Amino acid sequence: MIQLSECRVTDRVIVKNEGQLMEGTILEVNHDDKQVCVLTNEQQEFWYPLEEIFPIVLNDQELARLKFQEEAQDNGERLFVRGPFSVKFYGNDRLELVYRDETRDIQGPITVHQLQNHYERMTKVHLE
Repeated sequence: MIQLSECRVTDRVIVKNEGQLMEGTILEVNHDDKQVCVLTNEQQEFWYPLEEIFPIVLNDQELARLKFQEEAQDNGERLFVRGPFSVKFYGNDRLELVYRDETRDIQGPITVHQLQNHYERMTKVHLE
């Protein structure tokens, strides 16, 4: 489950729709009713309660979908770059986000919507 405070328009999430898990994009957030409107891959908009919204695990495939390119590193660390923004993995328990002169050290793994939110706060542009 995702916290409502983490939900931003255009974030990618997974929703539970009639027992099936489907990927979608957040279109709107209703803070009063604690619901999120999501457009699924089947091009259907629907309001979901928070219990039916789940994060997408951030992995190599998701970074590629977000147009990050992996760059070879000699020290065994993994670096993914998209323009002036980079994501560097230090094992499974730490990563570093860098945009120009701003650096964020993150402990533990993060999800796609969390990366999208960090990217937006750092660059002022949403990551799609």
